[in-house]
Amino acid sequence: MWLKTDPEDFLNDGYLKYLGWTLHDKQSPVRLQCVRALQGLYQEKEFIGRLELFTSRFKERMLSMVLDKDPDVAVEVVNLLLLIQQKTEDGLREEECAHIYPLVYASHRGLASAAGVFLYDKLKILISSDNEENEKSANAAFFQVLISFYIQSEFHEHGAYLVDSLWGVAGSELRDWETMTAFLLQETGLMYEEEGALIELMMCAIRQAAQATPPVGRIQGKKILSMKDKKIQEQDRRRITTHFIPLLPQLLAKYSADAGKVRLLLKAPLYFNLEMYSSAQWLEKHLDLLLSQVCGIVEKHTEVTVLEACTHVVCTLCSDSYTFSSRANLAFSQLLDGLAESFNTYLSDLLQGTADDNDMYSAATALKRIAALSGAKDPTGWNLFDSCLQLLKSRMESRELDKELLVSALRCAAFHLMWAKVNAVNSKLAEAELKRLKREVRSFCRVCQTCLSLNQTEIRDQAFELLCDLLLLYSVNSVRSEPALQTLTHPPSDSLRSEMAAFLLDYIFIEDAELNVEDEEETKISVLQKKRNQLAGYCKLVLYGVLDLTAATDVFKHYSKYFRDFGDIIKETVSKSKLINPVQSAKTVCLSLQQLFSEMLTEDHSRQDLSEIRDLAKRLAMSFGIDLHRARKPLVALHMDGIRFAFRDSQEGEERLPNVTFLEILSEFSFKLLQQDRAQLAALLKSECPSAALSWLSVRMYQRSLESRSAARPREQEEGGDAFSSRDTPVTKRKRTTARGSASSTARGSWLDSSSIHASHLTPALTSTVQRQPAKSPASRKPTATEPDISRGSTEPGSEDDFSPGPQMRKVKPVKRRQLSSSQTGPDLDQQDLNSHLTLLSLIEDDSAPGEEAEIEEYESDTDRESAYTLPSTRHTSVSVLDELFD
Repeated sequence: MWLKTDPEDFLNDGYLKYLGWTLHDKQSPVRLQCVRALQGLYQEKEFIGRLELFTSRFKERMLSMVLDKDPDVAVEVVNLLLLIQQKTEDGLREEECAHIYPLVYASHRGLASAAGVFLYDKLKILISSDNEENEKSANAAFFQVLISFYIQSEFHEHGAYLVDSLWGVAGSELRDWETMTAFLLQETGLMYEEEGALIELMMCAIRQAAQATPPVGRIQGKKILSMKDKKIQEQDRRRITTHFIPLLPQLLAKYSADAGKVRLLLKAPLYFNLEMYSSAQWLEKHLDLLLSQVCGIVEKHTEVTVLEACTHVVCTLCSDSYTFSSRANLAFSQLLDGLAESFNTYLSDLLQGTADDNDMYSAATALKRIAALSGAKDPTGWNLFDSCLQLLKSRMESRELDKELLVSALRCAAFHLMWAKVNAVNSKLAEAELKRLKREVRSFCRVCQTCLSLNQTEIRDQAFELLCDLLLLYSVNSVRSEPALQTLTHPPSDSLRSEMAAFLLDYIFIEDAELNVEDEEETKISVLQKKRNQLAGYCKLVLYGVLDLTAATDVFKHYSKYFRDFGDIIKETVSKSKLINPVQSAKTVCLSLQQLFSEMLTEDHSRQDLSEIRDLAKRLAMSFGIDLHRARKPLVALHMDGIRFAFRDSQEGEERLPNVTFLEILSEFSFKLLQQDRAQLAALLKSECPSAALSWLSVRMYQRSLESRSAARPREQEEGGDAFSSRDTPVTKRKRTTARGSASSTARGSWLDSSSIHASHLTPALTSTVQRQPAKSPASRKPTATEPDISRGSTEPGSEDDFSPGPQMRKVKPVKRRQLSSSQTGPDLDQQDLNSHLTLLSLIEDDSAPGEEAEIEEYESDTDRESAYTLPSTRHTSVSVLDELFD
């Protein structure tokens, strides 16, 4: 404020440097206020000249702050740099602007929008400086510059984020559908790559206008549109539909041979107000043209992405909610007629093994297109199931495994069974038809089970995914509300359960290096996504009762090792399983740990393997939540199973009680137990454990984990102060003392002479910018202070008024006072010093001192009361170290 009100005295480099130094402050609110203050200075035109040296000196720091860890600071810094770009004569160089451009793709929407404003301003400068002879419209020039920027940014397939960043400032330009379609329909104008970029940006703008929602990753909570926003959205959809209904068939015809461009253009009908096709008779011809173009694209392309885009259009246009759906159904039925006839032409040659490569390719592409359309249209009327099943059996018997052909045949057969189940639910089928359908399901599952052992990755993965879908669709729970369909249920056989569990271990829970995956990042991402889908399918079978809950052990035991890739899926499975059957879920958790422990025993036994299993147990223990009364029965069941497993009789050739070390793993769940359950489990432990094993380390560790803190303290002193880890015994939270701040060492004597801390002023909390060092004042303290000074409690006048940081907390093991006192050897001076420090420790550590409660405040522990904050133990600490500690 002083800089603005009195610029003559304060707006100079001598004072501005302090503002610049504040840009480096560790506290984000300080940096935020500093940046806002600078914005106020740069907005004043008469101040710009005086800020030149400051700008050159701190510009680099401001550019680096666009990546500030606090997004609010980063947003304001981008706005500040925009002011510098607009107000200063030199502005920002292009390489300096390059720090801001990539932020339009940031996940934080506020930061991306600020970067979009900056980019828009820069694009407008380029447009205004471009004086061509043939004058183009401002929007046409804007799109040319924007396309160039998008191509050079090399963030392809992220156009939705760029459009969303610019939507607030360039919404009118991005809604100019006429200019964009004119660019695309003209014969000469844009180059091939520019056409693809413009189509992507145009489709992203259509989605943004029609849905009025930001792209994935930028949605912060559920936003409810206001009436004004809804009105704008409806107007945008009407304008989009009116403009693109006559032009979309032309665009599809022009780019029908280009898979990438036509895939994008096929998204347009999904955002139309399709009821407008029925509003006027002249629009029906455009519907026929659209249907014709979509059918032509299906017959022309075999790329999966293009066929999926066509499937979405077919599903939308064939919806019964539109009056023109009969025309769409007729068009696509005729398309399926031709594809089915093409496949049947080559079927006999394929079954006899006389088909050449061209015939096999034609049959595979026909099946691939049928399978794609089957996702949107019922294919049961073409009776392709038997043909596909025969083809699959004959190919696997002859070991001629054509990937494209067999994957397409699997998908066609599976879609037939899925649609058959839908038809059975919607209409009553005869008993004979139900039995036939069940035979078909059983036959197909056997074929898929055989495919799981094939050496073809695509066939194997497709078979597993289809099995997960069909077993869920034909499960007992799926027909619980339909008694007439009980005969359709098909539970998986024991051999199929084993095959699917083996698939998890062999192909999902395995490193990419073992699968010979290339190092390309895109390949790794696609492989990981496929694995996640397969694991999610298997977990759904467990949660919906198709597989027993014990089948989840193959999932739970990989929770820790593969947490980064599958942690969210496994965590959700563990959570849902507790809602279904809490006790059985807990037993399944214990069983998974038992399996890992048994595997460890069969291999080379090592403490590192045991430590990994304990880490997994810690992670699984946290899944029981904070409501210990709700988790009481599951936890007791888990402990009882674990105890019985630990003391299970050894088999021939094994050492005595080989599983007793499992108690160390089981102890990770003890901190969740209630006191009455601890006593019950301790009694069970004594009854199950042989008397000779009670002194074993693992048994003693588990016993300690079952003890409460009140029972653990006497035992701790009786055993000579053997400290054990905080996870074994829950401890109370440490209380932080607050004393009157005195920096001098002599002032601390008053602490030792009194039986309570009788300070009345709280010590100010330290910030990250204050060094934690005692304040030194020549008027209030001597240059040095010895320990006898401290023990005598001598003080100097005025020392109590000095500022001093409060006592620092350290996380250590509990202090053993008995051993501390017993370690004293004589009444010499050093021992007196030690006694004085021990007295201080006793004062601070004693939680039950009657006079302390009014002078202390609670300090919350971050570890759910599992560890204690106490002062350092002085058992093996010399007096010199104590000097440094207390000074």
